[in-house]
Amino acid sequence: MGKIIAIANQKGGVGKTTTTVNLAASLGALEKKVLLIDTDPQANATSGLGIDVDAQTLGTYQLLEHTAEAQDCIIEGRSPNVSVIPSHIDLVAIEIELVDKEEREYMLRKAILPLKNSFDYILIDCAPSLGLLTLNALTAADAVLIPIQCEYFALEGLGKLLNTVKSIQKIHNASLDIEGLLLTMYDSRLRLSNQVESEVRQHFGDMVFKTVIQRNVKLSEAPSFGKSIINYDIDSRGAENYIDLAKELITK
Repeated sequence: MGKIIAIANQKGGVGKTTTTVNLAASLGALEKKVLLIDTDPQANATSGLGIDVDAQTLGTYQLLEHTAEAQDCIIEGRSPNVSVIPSHIDLVAIEIELVDKEEREYMLRKAILPLKNSFDYILIDCAPSLGLLTLNALTAADAVLIPIQCEYFALEGLGKLLNTVKSIQKIHNASLDIEGLLLTMYDSRLRLSNQVESEVRQHFGDMVFKTVIQRNVKLSEAPSFGKSIINYDIDSRGAENYIDLAKELITK
């Protein structure tokens, strides 16, 4: 049975979508069968895997509305062993449309349950908020992976996210686990990066992944070509970091 991991942080610009796309591609490169579900209306994970967002007629919106079966929403990504349920800007409306529905927090969970045996990993890219879309992702997930950038406000909002996880564990999903905290945008030349890493590891200990995602120009360039870092430059430091993360995840 596959593992469902939500990649979440309500803070924007922490490397959440970068992590979802490149972790999916790295797991695929390690011969794991992966499904990426894009639940962010910005659809950056979808376009980051070379998919034309505007050309898609089925995706996360229809999945949450239950107007399409999960299997019908899946398309093949450009990375080996990686499939995608794409997002679209229309997804912005879903929080309003679901607000009066019964069990609105469970829509994604119900929709993707039939897929769980078909994949080794299902990765959910969350929107940068703690709204209904992220709530659906965390209710559907077995675990949450939290990217944290190595910058001054790194821990800002983390307490709120962890409290949200606790609430979901109590009310909606008792089995939700924290897969780990992932340090991103690390620059060993900067004292601040080293201070943040030290502080996060001191506070959270084994919850923090050993792998650190370093600042890398190639990582920033890859999405503009609609490619994961694995497809764009397999020899880059960014590719090496995400392959290491995938290996660490597999052996956890």
